[in-house]
Amino acid sequence: MSGYAAPIDDMMFVLEHLAGLPALAKLDGFQQADVATTKGLLEEAGRFFSEVVAPLNRIGDEQGSRLEADGTVRTPTGFREAWSKFVAAGWAGVHLPEEYGGGGLPFSIGFALQEMFKTANVAFALAPMLTQSAIEAIEQHGSVEQRNLYLPMMVSGRWTGTMVLTEPQAGSDLGQLTTRAERKPDGTYRLFGQKIFITWGDHDLAENVIHLVLARTPDAPAGTKGISLFIVPKFLVEADGKVGARNDLQVLSLEHKLGIHASPTCVMSFGENGEGAVGYLVGEEHTGLASMFTMMNIARLGVGIEGLGAAESAYQRATAFARERLQGRPPGGTGTSPIIAHPDVRRMLLTMRAEVEAMRALLYVVASQVDFEQWAAEPAERERAGTILSLLTPVAKAWCTDLGVEVASLGIQVHGGMGYVEETGAAQILRDARIAPIYEGTNGIQAMDLVMRKLPQADGKGMRDILDEVAATASRLGNETGWELEAAALTSAAAAVAVATDHMLEVLPDHPADALAGASPYLRMVGFTLGGWVMARSALVCMRTPDLAQDEEFRRAKLTIARFYLGQLLPQAGSLLPAATAGAEILFDMEP
Repeated sequence: MSGYAAPIDDMMFVLEHLAGLPALAKLDGFQQADVATTKGLLEEAGRFFSEVVAPLNRIGDEQGSRLEADGTVRTPTGFREAWSKFVAAGWAGVHLPEEYGGGGLPFSIGFALQEMFKTANVAFALAPMLTQSAIEAIEQHGSVEQRNLYLPMMVSGRWTGTMVLTEPQAGSDLGQLTTRAERKPDGTYRLFGQKIFITWGDHDLAENVIHLVLARTPDAPAGTKGISLFIVPKFLVEADGKVGARNDLQVLSLEHKLGIHASPTCVMSFGENGEGAVGYLVGEEHTGLASMFTMMNIARLGVGIEGLGAAESAYQRATAFARERLQGRPPGGTGTSPIIAHPDVRRMLLTMRAEVEAMRALLYVVASQVDFEQWAAEPAERERAGTILSLLTPVAKAWCTDLGVEVASLGIQVHGGMGYVEETGAAQILRDARIAPIYEGTNGIQAMDLVMRKLPQADGKGMRDILDEVAATASRLGNETGWELEAAALTSAAAAVAVATDHMLEVLPDHPADALAGASPYLRMVGFTLGGWVMARSALVCMRTPDLAQDEEFRRAKLTIARFYLGQLLPQAGSLLPAATAGAEILFDMEP
């Protein structure tokens, strides 16, 4: 099985019944985002990504991008043509602002398109994902002139964008970066330094690449307070928007990676020729960290989708293989049967499917808060959406990318020995997925962000409010459906998270190491519990809405998957409580 079929019915179910699409379509400017129109758009996008983008996934893995002797970065066969079709069809800007040429649809719909792109070909999809993050930073922090000059071309996809943060000696510790930006009398800057791990730092798809680069001015204070953000285009842009001379930046090498071979991960030098790369300050000096987090937060949701995409792709391949692979005789059967008849294979496939659906629902619910925070009519609604978005972005990123790797590994297991060889494509999914828990702040950093920054806000009120919603959903599940055991499992998981939350808030002020020691288990607890929450909500929708647009088989499958998740996967949340609350002492018992 080499193709990709977009799960339109599953995506629409979540958008319509869990992520609030009907409510979004009532807001000013989003009336065109009704359910019927959205479904038509997703169906058309599904055809594009399955027919144009997905067939390049294996080619990209085998060929990879390459750096020519003249410094040109060449993408694999077919990528340039596919990118041209992507731009011509307008998929790059569906949810981006109309004033810069975008479609003006909700972020939620663009997020669903990202799922398709990431599942069909994650290496290819990283270019528009990072472009979107760069657009967000320029739109929020750039000057009027910068927005008008760069955004129309970036929104169209004719130019792409990057995030240029990491340096060899700094890694995730941006306070150690040394790239310098020298002021010039004309108001521009000249940048000198080397950066690494620059995803799609150069390529032959677009006419220009707009780099957003973190650097220090000569008099900048030490640490992260001294960071500034600069627009540094590959080709300088004239005042009339025309592309001009090549800037003083170049690719020194491409990284040789475990996966995503088609995505050129660049080592880049700024000021290699001695002139310095021309840069334009975004916002004010020494405010680069705030601007960077604008990029990072959008990118973190996009990386969470990479986990979902890997899991969906692995599930589709494993299911197709299990239906065809003849091996062994199931209990009570006669003769050789497809392996999908074996209980253990069924267990693996149902685990994969349940985790895929929980990830999709949680990601879409979190992503919808981007729209509600900006566009909801009432201030209280906007504030609530902002709280949920801030609190759950690290959970959505980390939990979903961890699960993406785990589901991809299960996909190999379903294939057996055939999964361990490259011909089936199962191995590529796992190799490609493994970067996502590292991207845009490792998952350990996401856990630190959750526990150290997000959780303590308003003394934990945000998390407690969410847990109250989880408990209310569990109560409805038990009272309205007869699913007492599943409701009890959700109630127990929420109670365990509440205990862990109290522990974190108690030890954090005086014993931060104890909180940090349990941060990753805590985040995973939260992820599994919220997965149970959205699966319970899914079950309630199916029971209350017998006339779903999808057929009865779809409805019955949703109930089976929810029941499996709540009964067999959700109990993992409570099992993590000892690790979340154990403290740091045992971690430091041994000498380094």
